[in-house]
Amino acid sequence: MTTDVIFFHGAGAGAYEEDAEMAADLGARLGDEYAVVTPRLPDGDDPDDRQWLATIGDAIARATPPVVLVGHSAGGYMLLKYLATAAVTTPIRAVCIIAAPYPGAEPAWTFDGFTLPDGFASCLPQGAAIRLYASEDDDTVPFAHRDLYAADIPASLTRTTSGGHQLGNNLTLVAEDIRSL
Repeated sequence: MTTDVIFFHGAGAGAYEEDAEMAADLGARLGDEYAVVTPRLPDGDDPDDRQWLATIGDAIARATPPVVLVGHSAGGYMLLKYLATAAVTTPIRAVCIIAAPYPGAEPAWTFDGFTLPDGFASCLPQGAAIRLYASEDDDTVPFAHRDLYAADIPASLTRTTSGGHQLGNNLTLVAEDIRSL
């Protein structure tokens, strides 16, 4: 039996294609016991919360539980937003958030609609392992955003990587964490 891993990509021009390389690396490192899928989130250049949240929900509902969820950048933020605002019934084994921007962390990351509910961590799937990854050399999302998420999600485990925003397309650490669960 294989474990479903859903990888949610970031936003911006070419983000799906760039993040598909990360997802492919993750799949190769996990091996045949895992099935990594990367649904294309709509309007990646100009994401709409409602459309992205609906697509995330549909992907989770179609997965064979228990599922592992991975979100990179805006995909990580939107995954957390979905989990904090939707009634998720699918058993979730792990939530891995890579280089996600934290709402309101600084002026560049403060704009209408870019929010999470107060106390969002209490709404995350009970029993799911939460892993937060960030590269100290990320020039897109500041490294400190990971620690802001960690402060809100005390049960999370933080991991420091390298390779910039895309982790150099090397998800060894993420794969090791997933396999260890």
